Amino acid sequence: MFSEEIKNFKRLGFRHVLLQLLNFATVIASGLMIWKGLGLVTNSESPIVVVLSGSMEPAFYRGDLLFLTNPVNERYQTGDITVYKIPGADIPIVHRVLETHDDKKKDKQLLLTKGDNNYVDDLELYQGLQWLERKHIVGKVRGFLPYIGYVTIAMNDFPQLKYALLGGLGLLALIQRE
Repeated sequence: MFSEEIKNFKRLGFRHVLLQLLNFATVIASGLMIWKGLGLVTNSESPIVVVLSGSMEPAFYRGDLLFLTNPVNERYQTGDITVYKIPGADIPIVHRVLETHDDKKKDKQLLLTKGDNNYVDDLELYQGLQWLERKHIVGKVRGFLPYIGYVTIAMNDFPQLKYALLGGLGLLALIQRE
């Protein structure tokens, strides 16, 4: 089945294979640079996130792709949908701001959040914190694409799919003649 491709691969030579590897590395590096550039422009460590649970239904569903910004001089308002990350937790959480308070002594804005589909606020999720501070906020949701993030969810749920996809892309990059 792959015998013809293997013969063609052997005929390509070392220089061509090296060139294909460098092209593949360039594509990966370009993607990383675009990601970091988006992070700088949006002032967010993660300018794009995927909704992983149903806690924000009906506003967002599992698999929706969210676009975030985190403007330094903009204050969060009740009703804003934010993405936050608690120290020690790996996964960011997408929830709506339920209350805001200003700590005049420390010149900080404090936030309390809640998922639209949850019955109680997120106080238990804060792992001992009473309020969220600005340093916990990854960003404010500015837009979304529905269901596009299911590819990410599938790759996390089935790691073999991720490795097969990466391996297939790497193999295509090596055997492609352009």
